[in-house]
Amino acid sequence: MAEILGLGVTHWPTLCGHNETLTGVFKRVLEAPNVDAARKNPANWPKELLAELGNDDGLSAANRCGERFGNDFRAMRKILDDFNPDFVLVWGDDQYENFKEDIIPPFCVLGYDPQFDLQPWHNGNGGKPNRWDEPGGWRLPLKGHREAAKYLATGLIEAGIDLAYAYKPLHHPMAHAFTNTFLYLDWDRQGFPYPVLPFAVNCYGSNLIYAKGGLGHLFAPPRPADEAGDPPSPQPWRCMEVGAAVAEVLAKSPYRVALIASSSWSHCFLSPKNGYLWPDHEGDRILFDAVNRADYATWRKRTLDEMEYSGQHEMLNWMCLIGAMEALDRKPVIQDYMETYILASDKCFLSFPA
Repeated sequence: MAEILGLGVTHWPTLCGHNETLTGVFKRVLEAPNVDAARKNPANWPKELLAELGNDDGLSAANRCGERFGNDFRAMRKILDDFNPDFVLVWGDDQYENFKEDIIPPFCVLGYDPQFDLQPWHNGNGGKPNRWDEPGGWRLPLKGHREAAKYLATGLIEAGIDLAYAYKPLHHPMAHAFTNTFLYLDWDRQGFPYPVLPFAVNCYGSNLIYAKGGLGHLFAPPRPADEAGDPPSPQPWRCMEVGAAVAEVLAKSPYRVALIASSSWSHCFLSPKNGYLWPDHEGDRILFDAVNRADYATWRKRTLDEMEYSGQHEMLNWMCLIGAMEALDRKPVIQDYMETYILASDKCFLSFPA
């Protein structure tokens, strides 16, 4: 008999670094030529932003954040270990890493080899600095679950979800949305023993290629006025439908499965609402207050335009999780919720117990 656990976490890439680097995105946005000069002027910043910067350029806030999120990931790992899944499915976004101009699937499940490993710090130049001080040659061993990928893809296609699937990477071994999730859920380096099933969602849509999955839109020349944009992301309601279908297919399976949405909430550098300087707290509170009440209808009403104006592009991963948990009639347990002005994005940690 299947059992399903739901978790929500972040894959915030800056968290890979030491605490003194956590304000890096905020500082980079201040250098961006496409950000309004008036927005960069501290005289126009909210008092909360100035307070978070403090008198040490945000280092104290960053130190608190590093410790806080380490404890959050330890708590999520404890829930995962207690559940002891047969495999872990992670909804994450590919930010111009594995999927590029050759193909951009709306949804794709990755049934990789039963044994593979990643080198997250390898860069051919001694290794990327990281908070664990691991060398460039350090390897993260992981297990794929091709049979589960086949089972899920078959069930979804039979249910009318035209899902893409892959057994090998194209351009990149694994997008950072997935790699970082496994790194952070192994915060204390016990090893990550559970087979993994990455489920890619095209969260960046019409901005993916133009911005190269990051801050490129703040530095690149403007698009020509007569040039059509690229196609959009899947609609939020469709992500919820896909998540519900995943839950329904897996509920009939023989597996114990952890379903994980991995992303931060609104991102400063994606939100025109605040001039790309800080996240959209008001937009995030709409969804946080709703999930706290298990009010999933409010999530379904959120439009793609609203999400992109708020910089909530990556929360399409969470739409999949919320759709799954609604289908299973689950209620959340909140672990943590953090709003910030200088640390790039708001974050949420929660679980939906089996």
